[in-house]
Amino acid sequence: MSALPGGTRLSLLLRSFTIQGSWNYQSLIGTGFAFLLLPALRRLHRGDEEALRAAVARHAELFNSHPYLVTIAAGAVARLEEDGTPPETVRRFKAALRGSLGSLGDRLVWLAWRPVCALVALVLLLLGLPWWAAVATFLLAYNALHLWLRSWGLAVGLRDGLAVGKALREAPLQRLGDRTADAGAVLAGFACVLAVGYSFSGAAGYAAGAVAAAAGLWMGLRIRRAIWVILLLVWIADLLMVATS
Repeated sequence: MSALPGGTRLSLLLRSFTIQGSWNYQSLIGTGFAFLLLPALRRLHRGDEEALRAAVARHAELFNSHPYLVTIAAGAVARLEEDGTPPETVRRFKAALRGSLGSLGDRLVWLAWRPVCALVALVLLLLGLPWWAAVATFLLAYNALHLWLRSWGLAVGLRDGLAVGKALREAPLQRLGDRTADAGAVLAGFACVLAVGYSFSGAAGYAAGAVAAAAGLWMGLRIRRAIWVILLLVWIADLLMVATS
């Protein structure tokens, strides 16, 4: 377990929010990664300015990661530096880690969590809630995962160091992405029904509800076949509401 004090860990976490502030085509987020690590490097190389400059220069080289999972790499690298791991080993470790962190974060956050949070806000709007309630729900739901990923990643990286790959394999991030995708399919169909079905009455309402539900079912089928049954029930409920209005 890393011996870095709580203040240094907090500095690493806060600096992770600036990781893309110096993004460039030469090192991608490499310079931001070096800035993130600086509190740990300063503590580890106190009294040796030459060693500190060399460490910062090494970590300012090419690096990339999903911005919310970069704390996993930062924590692990800080642990390796603390353990006196040879620089070439650290360099190879970073090169091996960056691809997996990028693809995992993209699939979980950009392709699943963010769209679902937006769909939740949209459904709330269609149900008649004030716009500010929908926006607040989006921000709270989206950032709940976002902030947890940053803090969890730093703790895991500092704890496991070179063995952080095992923690990534055992973490439920892939399952969370799958379940989120399931929820997104349901919400997409529900939003279609609400957006179209409530805008008409009588026979037009039935036709519009059918078209909306079919669109939702098609989207759901692309993810999980079981979504058919759930969306069909939502469609039936919408038709009953139109018929009795």
